[in-house]
Amino acid sequence: MGTSPERGMRVGARRGAATIAALVVVALQLAGAGAAVADDEPTVTWAASPADENGPDGRAWVELELDPGETATEHLAVRNLGVEEITFTLAAADGYLTSTGRFNMLPSDQESKDAGTWIDVAEQVTVPPGGTRILPFTVEVPKNATPGDHAAGIAAAVFSVDSSEAGTRLGVESRVGFRVMTRVTGELQPALDVAAIEAGYDLSWNPFAPGAIQVSATLENAGNVRLDVPVSAGSDGRMPPEPSGGEAAQPVQLLPGDRRAVAVEVPEIWPLGFAVVPIELRPAVVGPDGGTTPMAPITRDVFVWTMPWPHLIILAAVALIIGGLFWGRRRRAREIERLVQEAQEAGRREAFANSIAGAGDA
Repeated sequence: MGTSPERGMRVGARRGAATIAALVVVALQLAGAGAAVADDEPTVTWAASPADENGPDGRAWVELELDPGETATEHLAVRNLGVEEITFTLAAADGYLTSTGRFNMLPSDQESKDAGTWIDVAEQVTVPPGGTRILPFTVEVPKNATPGDHAAGIAAAVFSVDSSEAGTRLGVESRVGFRVMTRVTGELQPALDVAAIEAGYDLSWNPFAPGAIQVSATLENAGNVRLDVPVSAGSDGRMPPEPSGGEAAQPVQLLPGDRRAVAVEVPEIWPLGFAVVPIELRPAVVGPDGGTTPMAPITRDVFVWTMPWPHLIILAAVALIIGGLFWGRRRRAREIERLVQEAQEAGRREAFANSIAGAGDA
């Protein structure tokens, strides 16, 4: 199916590396379904990337902007970098971002419910050693699709059977693919919620060195478009003009509905009892062309206890030493006073005894 010429297809091409790096996996020899892999078989290496009719076109993934009910045709390049002919299984599935921000697609044993069901591609392709096959695939947006960004992935996969020492045979699927992002036209509603912000103080046990404040925030994309969210934190009530080393977390990308925790460190904080740390989030809407449109910043002030425990411990130790010295001096003074009194009393007793003895002799 082709793209409607009246509406036109708005395709944004995010230019990146020439292709996604090939994934090296255990060697496979596909001789029917579930064929075992021999140890002496060669390694299978392949790559899958966006393409045009002539071959890979330099895009890292596919970006589309389509109306509800519209269809677009794209191309997929599958390259066999190995030394044997390989038959690859092709599939599409819903896409998502992992907790580390990496893109992934649902495994084959999970059912797709969104953009993964919009993609139609051939089930298999056989590629000769060192060869490349270009295949078309279509993205058909349902007429009732909701506006906003919808993520999917398309991949070329091989299957192997891994036999363990205990005799267990496990099927292994290895995939290489890329994302297909589709923005459905309509009312776009960017929204970012800050579910929680927490902060704690990492104290340096060196009393002559400052500590650092660790700030964590839970962010949720409550809108219908993809967001990039740089996070920055200031110190002493001041916000850095731009995120910089040690003051900003890596920008977080959130698909609609994503919820993720981010962390940022504010260094060089002296333990003065408490600190107020300004946190600023600068969300931006990511467009189909890869550009961003800034949203209104979100700022929060976080109160953090920064108790100077090492300094208090040192002060307590010094106080104990001074108190011990003072108490020791007082004790020694009392002991000397007691000895002097005892000596004086002994002298008086001796003088009294001598006076009695002298009176008796007279």
